Amino acid sequence: MSSWPTTTGQLIQVQESLKDLQPPLWIPEGDNYLVGGCFVCFNPGTSAVGAAGDTGWAGAALWRPNRTLATASIRGMTNATYQPGLLALREGYLLEEVVRALPDLPDVLLVNATGRDHPRRAGLALHLGNILEVPTVGVTNRSLEAKGDWPPPSRGSVTSLMIGSEHVGSWVRTQTGGHPLAVHPGWRTDMAVALEIVLSTTPRFRTPEPLRQARCAARTARSKDIAGSWSKAL
Repeated sequence: MSSWPTTTGQLIQVQESLKDLQPPLWIPEGDNYLVGGCFVCFNPGTSAVGAAGDTGWAGAALWRPNRTLATASIRGMTNATYQPGLLALREGYLLEEVVRALPDLPDVLLVNATGRDHPRRAGLALHLGNILEVPTVGVTNRSLEAKGDWPPPSRGSVTSLMIGSEHVGSWVRTQTGGHPLAVHPGWRTDMAVALEIVLSTTPRFRTPEPLRQARCAARTARSKDIAGSWSKAL
């Protein structure tokens, strides 16, 4: 496992260095590449910001067009509360561990976190990609700092998310009439590739399938653990 920052100061230093890196862009070849997804969930009773020492369940999935190849899940303890711009302190190592638990690393990874839509332009989606050496795309339900109008209601409609004059992400409708998703270029991806990956992995549902399956794996692991705890208590 890689070493993740454990203090706010350490993480900010890493983010400041990451924002200036310019690795070569990943260019998809054909449409048969492996797409991964990763997601962390917590106990339903956990507050919005949580606390250091919370139990988190991380799930990951490996997907090729039209089928899920593998899933993985792990349980671990968080190192911090949630603070905007510092999500890596809380979830970073859990996400790395669960992605490495898959039988293969994906060609590109979908992360429930931002990329350049971040105070230091280095959100967890970008940070995790750098650690894993895997291209990444962030997918979230809302933006962090960027602003932009929602796109028209038809599938595939896109509008820009901006911080000042900087284009850091996009709103995209993955299903006609559905709530748009915020899509964030991450490690070694640009906006065009990020949108291509997200739209190609949403044939039926609003959430990209690899991310949806990762979320399911995390929540299933949580449910089993909680049910087991109740059984022992009885």
